[in-house]
Order: sequence, then structure tokens, then C-alpha cells
Amino acid sequence: MFDRFREECGVVGIYGHPEASNLAYLSLYALQHRGQESAGIVSADGKRMYSHRSMGLVQEAFNEEILKKLPGHCAIGHVRYSTSGASFLKNAQPFALETHRERLALAHNGNLVNARELRDELEERGAIFQSSSDTEVIAHLICSVHSDSLLEKISFSLDKIKGAFSLVFLTENTLIAARDPWGFRPLVLGKMRDRDGFVVASETCALDLIEADYLREVEPGEVLIINQNGVQSFRPLSPQPRRSCIFEHIYFARPDSIVFGESVYESRIRLGAQLAREHPADADLVISVPDSGRVAAYGYARQARMPIEEGLIRNHYVGRTFIEPTHTIRHFGVKIKLNAVKSVLQGKRVVVIDDSIVRGTTCRKIVTMVRELGGAKEVHMRVSSPPTAYSCFYGIDTPTREELAYNAHKQSLESIRQFITADSLGYLSLTGLDQAVNNQKGLYCDACFSGEYPVEFPESIREKQMELFLLEIEKR
Repeated sequence: MFDRFREECGVVGIYGHPEASNLAYLSLYALQHRGQESAGIVSADGKRMYSHRSMGLVQEAFNEEILKKLPGHCAIGHVRYSTSGASFLKNAQPFALETHRERLALAHNGNLVNARELRDELEERGAIFQSSSDTEVIAHLICSVHSDSLLEKISFSLDKIKGAFSLVFLTENTLIAARDPWGFRPLVLGKMRDRDGFVVASETCALDLIEADYLREVEPGEVLIINQNGVQSFRPLSPQPRRSCIFEHIYFARPDSIVFGESVYESRIRLGAQLAREHPADADLVISVPDSGRVAAYGYARQARMPIEEGLIRNHYVGRTFIEPTHTIRHFGVKIKLNAVKSVLQGKRVVVIDDSIVRGTTCRKIVTMVRELGGAKEVHMRVSSPPTAYSCFYGIDTPTREELAYNAHKQSLESIRQFITADSLGYLSLTGLDQAVNNQKGLYCDACFSGEYPVEFPESIREKQMELFLLEIEKR
């Protein structure tokens, strides 16, 4: 399997449309790239709430019959890749809960660095958890607050948690959106074109599909309450220095989205162009590792005035699992997903553009494929981000630091080049990255490159990560 950083999650909220659950379903289609493990929708009609969650892709989780059972004028939805909590249906979102005071559903994109500590406190007070997801911690916190004001309950709970969160909440009549004070994960607000309804979503590509107009970001630390009175904005959380995730522009977000107020497509064009300035190559053509490296490859090729070709073709119909043949096929995991185009690569000096190198094992196999199957004369690897030398604890599933590009924080560029077997290797500099994404004011979190973490986290998180790493090693 590709040793990529894993997507986090995607959330959507719809208010003021008679087919709210259907629009949420379509929005989740647009956000499928953010999570392929499970999908869920909770709807409300003013009196009751209705829920459906399932493992698998959006198209596997929902059909017309299921959507008919999710009536109402408001809904929230979620696609998940687990950064906290194992891969089980009980961890699928949105979470729906009912107390003697209220009914509430919530969906979360992010990761809480103090979830374990809060969970222990809540369990000591009698809370019973049904899942291992840190999102349920937020739900129990809200239930623990004695107040008649939902805004007060949510504000108190959000003030207790630390880390990354873009959240949507739903009651029988109200949609609520909230974002952490650092603005780690994206969240945007839109308005329906043909009526008074509103939508919040992780990315603007979800708004485009359901014909909603992008209004603005949900600001860091902001809580929006959307109901019959329109959109009300509150800022109950202490302000913090903005630190939005820089990897959204490098890899996670769809190129057709506006994220953190910037076009992702234009950012990636600039990433590729800056990479060409910093690491030119004496070569014949440029190719990308599809699909995430493609736009940066356009930027590189334009700046280098070099032709760009489709030298690697991706199989889009590979599921999450497949049955391997009993006899050994070399590099089977990569070959089933990618194949080299020999007529493009044969005898050529090739620049291969990728967005990142995580462990380095897949990159090594791709270089081998381009050279041996494609027949390339030379393979020059160019990466449109700096070396990923540190793990993320704010909502991205990353390997341990020990695994990252075989200790990229310890290895020289030459040793990594030798490991991936490329003729040359060039990473974008951190300064170049800042220029490409307009980060002159330091508004982005680049901890995975710099090791400068904006929010402290307990050592137990790193220890847990190491435990999982050792278990993975045993499986191998």
C-alpha cells in the first residue's frame, strides 16, 4: 500500500433545505478523499432526529431507500479515516446522543491531544463510553455541563479540549459549527443559491457540487449558530496564534477547493514552480505521481520549460484490499495501483514530481518502476515539500518519527537518494514552501517539517504511537 500521510476526516452541515440529508450525501461524495473508512448522516425535522452510519465509501453506505429514512430540513454528515480510535462501526460518525435535557449529534475533523486525560476524568465521574474515538469525549463533556444554554455547554466543552477540531453539531432545529482557536483544520460557510439555507463543510468543493456559494471561512475560535434567525457568530474561546495545517495545500485538499482563503490549485502550481527554481534538472520530460503530485508537476514543467507527460497511470478501481497471487510478484502493492507508460519513458531522462516522501519505501518502488518497466535512462526525484521529519498530532495519521523516510531527521539527502535509487533528489525548502503558500506571516503549522509544535501534547501520545509502530513491525 502507498506509504502516504492518511487523510483525516470530512464534515458537512446543511440547514434550511427540504432535502438536507440528500445534500449532505452529495457533499460527502465531494469530500470522499478526506476519509474512506466510514460515512454517516444525522438529519432532523424539528421534532425528531434520524441517523445512519456505515463502514465503507459513501456510495456503499447510502442508497435512495436509506436517504428517504433521513427526513428533515437540516442534517450533518461525516466521512472518516481514523486518526483516533480503531476502525469499527462504533467509531463511525456523526455521534448521536440523547439525554433527559436534549438530543444532540456531532461530527469532528481533527484530533484532541488531551483526549485520554479528559476521558479518564469523565469515566471517574461515571461516564460510560461506547467507542474509542476522541470525538465521544466532546459529547460527554457537553452532557456534563449543567446549563439550559447549548451555546454555554458547547463553549465550556470546547474550552476544555486541546488540539485540532472542526466540528458540526445538530439539534432538532439548529445547526452549529465550531473551529479550534488555532484553525488547524479547514471549515467554510456557504449559502444556498435558490433559497435561504446555509451549508458548512470542510472544503469548498462540497459547496460547488450542491450549488451553494462560498461566503467565508469559519474563523479560528468561532462558533456559528444557524437556525431560523440566520447565522449568528460567537467567539467564546481565547484567541491563539493562527496555525492552519500547511499539508492541506500540499496534499490533502482537492485542487478545486479554496482552503484557508487560498486556491489549492494555485498553491500547488507555485509549489512546483518554486521547486523547479530550487532544484532544476537536466532532463527530457516531467511526469507526476498521480494524482496528488499532478498540479505541482504542471508548475514545475512550466517554470522549467520542459514538456510534461503522463508517465504513470493510476488504476482508480482498486479497493482497500485485494487478493495477492500465491507466487511472488515483485512490488505487487504498487503495481496494482500504478503502471509505467513505456512509450513515454523509454530512453528518457525523467523528472518525477511527488508531493511528499513519508517512509520512502513506495518512492523507491516507483523509481524502480519508472526505470525498469518504463525504460527511463535517468530518474530525477523532486518533492514539492520539505522532508517530513516529525509526526503530526493534530488530525493527520502519520508514522512515527522513526519511520519517516527512514529517519529523515537523521539521514542526509544523499543517503535518502541512495535508498530510493534515484539519480538525483531534491526537496522544496521550508522557505520556498512559505513563499508558495503565502506564509510570510507564519500562519501555517509546519510541525511535520520543522518540529515546532504550536500545541503541547502529553508524552503518552508519542508512547502510544510507538506501541502501534512496534505492532506494525511485528505484523510485517
